[in-house]
Amino acid sequence: MTPQEILAQFGPRESMEYDVVVVGGGPGGMATAIRLKQLAAEKGQDISVVVLEKGSEPGAHTLSGAVMDPIAINELFPNLQELGAPLNQPVTHDEVLFLAEDGGTAYTPPWAMPRCFDNHGNYVVRLGSVVKWLGEQAEALGVEVFPGFTAAEVLYDDQGRVKGVATGNMGVGKDGEPTENFQLGMELLGKYTIFAEGARGHLGKQVIAKFKLDAGREPQSFAIGIKELWEIPADKAQPGLVVHTAGWPMDDETFGGGFLYHLEDNKVTLGFVIGLDYKNPWLSPFEEMQRWKTHPSIRKHIEGGKRIGYGARAINNGGLLSLPKLVFPGGALIGCDAGMLNAARIKGSHAAIKTGMLAAEAAYAAVTAGRSHDELADYPQAFEQSWLHAELKRDNNFKQWFKKGPLIGKIGFGLEQVVFPKLGLTPWWTLHRDSPDHVALKPAAECPKIDYPKPDGKLTFDRLSSVFISSTNHEENQPAHLTLKDASVPVAINLAKYAGPESRYCPAGVYEFVSKDGADQLVINAQNCVHCKTCDIKDPTQNIVWVTPEGGGGPNYAGM
Repeated sequence: MTPQEILAQFGPRESMEYDVVVVGGGPGGMATAIRLKQLAAEKGQDISVVVLEKGSEPGAHTLSGAVMDPIAINELFPNLQELGAPLNQPVTHDEVLFLAEDGGTAYTPPWAMPRCFDNHGNYVVRLGSVVKWLGEQAEALGVEVFPGFTAAEVLYDDQGRVKGVATGNMGVGKDGEPTENFQLGMELLGKYTIFAEGARGHLGKQVIAKFKLDAGREPQSFAIGIKELWEIPADKAQPGLVVHTAGWPMDDETFGGGFLYHLEDNKVTLGFVIGLDYKNPWLSPFEEMQRWKTHPSIRKHIEGGKRIGYGARAINNGGLLSLPKLVFPGGALIGCDAGMLNAARIKGSHAAIKTGMLAAEAAYAAVTAGRSHDELADYPQAFEQSWLHAELKRDNNFKQWFKKGPLIGKIGFGLEQVVFPKLGLTPWWTLHRDSPDHVALKPAAECPKIDYPKPDGKLTFDRLSSVFISSTNHEENQPAHLTLKDASVPVAINLAKYAGPESRYCPAGVYEFVSKDGADQLVINAQNCVHCKTCDIKDPTQNIVWVTPEGGGGPNYAGM
């Protein structure tokens, strides 16, 4: 049965009404809800707010490096230290390294440190723990937080305005038929709905398309970030050390770099980010991250330690010119659902929190004025006047410089991030891009094949063992949430022309091509999915569509 047929047979759905519905319980979504309740408390009023979170608990699906700029969370909670916020480890030292294939390393001297990599005053955090704490603060203020519920459908009124969302049905079998555990989804109706799903949000993408919010904007650009958490020997620990790398193992045509941060308690978080506009279909982001760890400048930090966590997530890096219109009738986009991450700084949590606060202030003013389902014009206006907009404008050309080749990229990046700050100047030029990431792949026959070394199980690992420690789990008897528009395309086009890139760009081993009865076919192991959204972005034919699985499924990033 289709979802529409199920609704026709078992409906209508129950509904609950709120002033504001927030889709996504990450830093942006929680900040939205918290700020709404703070404003109401300040005025002695009440405002009803609900947060839907598809993870098993707040923070379960949150993945980031992360070095956090506390500017926004300090605005949200000026007394956050008194409240016990898990910002425990200040950054103590920054290093920017250029790695060579032969094991050599060039260190950036202090006078040449790019502005975007100056982390003085920032914190090395486990963002999942910060989000869990934000969830506790939200609930203490009276926010209804519903973990384990996916927002599966956008609901519209008879005028085409967003009026809320519906949660996914539970207990539907692989065959699409309701099982004995079937539960019909619910409708959560709001005067305003705020979408805070993170990069390539499932519903945010639909809203952008329906209201043409990206008209006149440049295509959004993405990267995949692959992360591990390690416990290391005490004599290797350097709490607060922040390391960023460029160079090997990336070639001159591929955008990417590494990060390694020392947390407290003998923990190190490290990972690799690769732009999803890479050209060679033989490239595997997961394997590139594994071999990056073998460089002496990275190996020395973790050798002798134990890997205790793994995850992957797509991130935005398109910059200010790729931002869609932020509002539409009945709601708004915030954080990475809109594309607010600052790629130059590799930071997005402060942007998510700030935009959540700005959207909350606009929604609160509208609700208390008796309005509903219109455009929250105050939000984009406030954003354009904010420190966040100024920050994104200052760093807007970061990714675009490196599209022009390594030499021009280094010169332009150095000019904007090293020379201009010392002169007190801001770039007055804007660089443009004109194509989405998925069109970048070249035919496999035109590219050199990459032979990756086998994992040793100590420093480097395979994908399946990695997925295991991400605690990823999906109810097996449910429809696949990784869907194909045309089942013939993966073999007829992707395999034939691009050598099946989905078997390499997925960091969780979801896609594999097998031969059965003399014919090739694509097998989708949806139970492995860590919800990174890479396939939805990078598939060269845009044939793969990621939809929401049952609530509570996916990774469980404890302390990541």
